[in-house]
Amino acid sequence: MARPDGAAAENLADGEWHRLHPATPLLRGGFAFVAIAGFVIANLRERILGLFFGGDGPGAASGDPIAMIIQQGLIPIALLVVLAVLCVIVLIFWLSWRVHSFRITDELVEVRSGILFRTNRRGRLDRIQGINVGRPLFARLFGAARLDINVAGHDANVPLAYLSGRNADALRQVILQLASGSRAARAGGQDVAGVAREHDGTLAGIVSQRAREFIAPERDPGLAPPSAVVTMHPGRLLGSTILHDRTVIFVLLVVAAIVLASLAHAFLVVFAIVPLLFGVGSQIIRRFSRSLRYSIAATPDGVRVGYGLLSMTNETLPPGRIHAIEIQQPLLWRPFDWWEVRINLASHSDRQEGGRRTTTILPVGSRAEVFAVLALVFPEIVDEAVLAHLVAGLARATPGDGFTTSPRRAIVLRWFSWRRNGYALEPEAVLLRRGAIWRDLVLVPTARMQSVSVHQGPLLRMLQLTDVQVHTVSGPIRATLGALDAADGALFFRAVEASGVAAAAADRTHRWATQPAPGRASSTVPAAEPAAAGPASAEPASAEPSAATTAAPALPGGSA
Repeated sequence: MARPDGAAAENLADGEWHRLHPATPLLRGGFAFVAIAGFVIANLRERILGLFFGGDGPGAASGDPIAMIIQQGLIPIALLVVLAVLCVIVLIFWLSWRVHSFRITDELVEVRSGILFRTNRRGRLDRIQGINVGRPLFARLFGAARLDINVAGHDANVPLAYLSGRNADALRQVILQLASGSRAARAGGQDVAGVAREHDGTLAGIVSQRAREFIAPERDPGLAPPSAVVTMHPGRLLGSTILHDRTVIFVLLVVAAIVLASLAHAFLVVFAIVPLLFGVGSQIIRRFSRSLRYSIAATPDGVRVGYGLLSMTNETLPPGRIHAIEIQQPLLWRPFDWWEVRINLASHSDRQEGGRRTTTILPVGSRAEVFAVLALVFPEIVDEAVLAHLVAGLARATPGDGFTTSPRRAIVLRWFSWRRNGYALEPEAVLLRRGAIWRDLVLVPTARMQSVSVHQGPLLRMLQLTDVQVHTVSGPIRATLGALDAADGALFFRAVEASGVAAAAADRTHRWATQPAPGRASSTVPAAEPAAAGPASAEPASAEPSAATTAAPALPGGSA
């Protein structure tokens, strides 16, 4: 029997069925009512103006259904029909809320919904990749929040829209504790539920509670000390938005349209590209507004990322769920030494809140802030050796910096970047350095990689070069590196194969509360040796599924 959402937060993970927030029908259907009202008002604006300023207006012309209703004296019947339609809509939303329920057990989270067509979604707790608590502006007025449980797989997320803000925060912590393998969530439920105090029921208490919710995106900052929190300066965010490549392209498009229109006296050119300008401009504004009040912190159950000004989002990424990380720098950011950090996650839903997945965990930051974020995301990987490679990967390429780079003959394919284009290997991570004008550094934990491949086409075979790729889950980051020496590519394949198999076998991050944190992998990177022909593909065991395939064609010059 489903229980209303008024139950205490600690009881929502007791294995019983529970209902969502009572305001859920309004939060889901409120926008529909607003759209319908706007449509009606837009079509009756002439008649509405006539009521206030006199006259019937154009809307009273022959054939107007409103005029016919008035002339026939059918106003009471029309009002009854409108009222009946509204009652039916409200009833449908209410029934939808009644049959929409969820339960949390020790092994899975399950949601069932639907009136005519029943839907049942299940997500295993050991497959959780992150938990996202979203607070849209309209929902925040009711103290409600959306809880998205991101599960590995395509569109496998389990949404709970909506819960009270207190229940969403407490339930997130309980689910993360259960996913970690800890049973403290059962014994310590009362403490978990008490992380946020609710109002006392009075009007002043409700207003005070809502005001506190509007202050900060992170509702439980006590989980992380100030020293473990990285924030963003608004001035830097504004400056990086202005100097971003997308903004430069937007300005150039506007200038080009104005110049062409003035020279050809064809101002229709401006209107022809208005949709394009609107799309690019909206992306720029969205990136700026969503990055406001950004913060990232390390908590006992993973990395907590918070962002947003009016509509706020907090996402918790448990340990071992980040499969690749990319540090990139647009050209105009280089004088200020600003960088952007993106990640690949196993959850792949196309219906995230706002149509956006959380793949950017640092919109813009200094070099020191980048290293701080990496230490939060990969505490078991970023040691002195990896940090030295990271420092060299973000700087100008120099001899002896620890990276194996492309040979001089690769200048045919990498005119400017052949000196910088290269890789560095550690037992815990693979680092790929690319680009001279737009600098880029990719780090892939060997425990998270799916496979490794070597590719060589006709042109590369002629130049005795090869391309390599470390396959990870689908995402914005592709861990590829081209124009390497054929012998270096073969060495890369064998080294990553050995490190990946050993790291995947020793990885225990999927149950981070029951196992000690893994140290450095026991495997060592093999030294350079004569390459054997035709190495087999390596697909180390991984905690997540992948459809990536591995190809390792034979390389010339005695290389595999």
